[in-house]
Amino acid sequence: MSFFRLLSRVLLGLWCLNAAPVFAQKKAPPATPKVGALWLDQLIRESVILRQHSVGVCLTDVASGEPVYELNSDKYFTPASTMKLFSLYAGLHMLPDSLPSLHYVVRPDSLLFWGTGDPTMLHGDIPSGRALAFLQNRPEKLFYAPVPCAVAYGPGWTWDDYNYYFQPERGPFPIYGHTVRFYAKAGQPLPRVYPSFFRSLTEAAPIQYPNTAEDHVRRMELENRFFVFPSPKNWIDETPFRSSTPLLLQLLQDTLRRPVVPAALHLRAQDSVRTLRGLPVDSLYRRMLRVSDNFLAEQLLLMCASSLSPDSLSPNRVIRSMQANYLRNLPDAPHWVDGSGLSRLNLVTPRTLVALLLNLHAEVPEPRLLDWLAAGGRQGTLKRVYRDPRGPWLWGKTGTLTNNHNLCGYLRTKSGRLLAFSFMNNNHVAETSTVRKEMERVLTQVRERM
Repeated sequence: MSFFRLLSRVLLGLWCLNAAPVFAQKKAPPATPKVGALWLDQLIRESVILRQHSVGVCLTDVASGEPVYELNSDKYFTPASTMKLFSLYAGLHMLPDSLPSLHYVVRPDSLLFWGTGDPTMLHGDIPSGRALAFLQNRPEKLFYAPVPCAVAYGPGWTWDDYNYYFQPERGPFPIYGHTVRFYAKAGQPLPRVYPSFFRSLTEAAPIQYPNTAEDHVRRMELENRFFVFPSPKNWIDETPFRSSTPLLLQLLQDTLRRPVVPAALHLRAQDSVRTLRGLPVDSLYRRMLRVSDNFLAEQLLLMCASSLSPDSLSPNRVIRSMQANYLRNLPDAPHWVDGSGLSRLNLVTPRTLVALLLNLHAEVPEPRLLDWLAAGGRQGTLKRVYRDPRGPWLWGKTGTLTNNHNLCGYLRTKSGRLLAFSFMNNNHVAETSTVRKEMERVLTQVRERM
């Protein structure tokens, strides 16, 4: 055998040895589920409904911290509103026991005030009159200073949802929850409007105006004109209004019945910045998590930003601070871009959500923590599912966008174990209700058998 032929065979053998691990990696079988969960793995993998889309599951025993079952738990999913748990965690670490309602400076004949992002002033569901009474009763002249704040919509939000109650604009000093409420009775040409300021901006929809989504009210995209469509039934609707500093001043003056003058925020060396405290934080956490209120979650991040710097409301700064200081122990870094989960740019793994749930359980007394969440058969987004007349056994946070439905939280088994879980479904084409029922079937079996 010639030297060159021998050399070529040696080189070919070395190449095959190097390539072998690559081929072996491609043919590696899927990971075997942990002992004791083979039945669960089979239940999920053989589901006619679940096998048509991307599914990620993580179950962990809260007491021991040991994983019980994992399927694609290290893969990234679109989390939707389960991201509100990250906003909650930010609030727990950055806010005191009561919400910051506004910042202010008192000068000899004037009171300069600006927003913290507190969403509760005249909010329709968790209204607070603290800031309102404070401003009404001050003897000084009132000067409102706008502060740098995040843009009205978060990155990756769906622009054409501007008309719907679940996507109000973010802002530094919200009033009325940045929405208009309409109360209609059958046969009446126009509904009752709250706040009444928007009554003159509400009119019957022209016959030629399209209503392809079958809305009760449609706002013009770039202005506060509201068109009402006829209906033979009573109805209630909530539509976001387009916010601005001039509109805020009009609404404040209309409500306070006294002048409010715009001003620039220039702090002097002798100024002492004070903070007016509002509602207890639990009132916001409870509402935000139980019914999955996007507006409250977004404003929560702005309030956290105000605690870092009173003259700038940047949710990105909050996210960076949380990731650097409080979320370093998570197994996979979340891609976190907003407070509510409206953005499809958010990405989280199931095991990271479970790790966050374990952190929450370790830092918050269990009765308080479970009270914030939706409860199966009792309250919030889980009121009609996971029922048991003896009491709730599942507490969680839902997350739904078109073709995505997720649930994470805590599950009490019949043997008494408390499990932290994340069950994520992305890119499904089945109806959300169908996916939800299948998840309930699976989690009910977990309750029965673990």
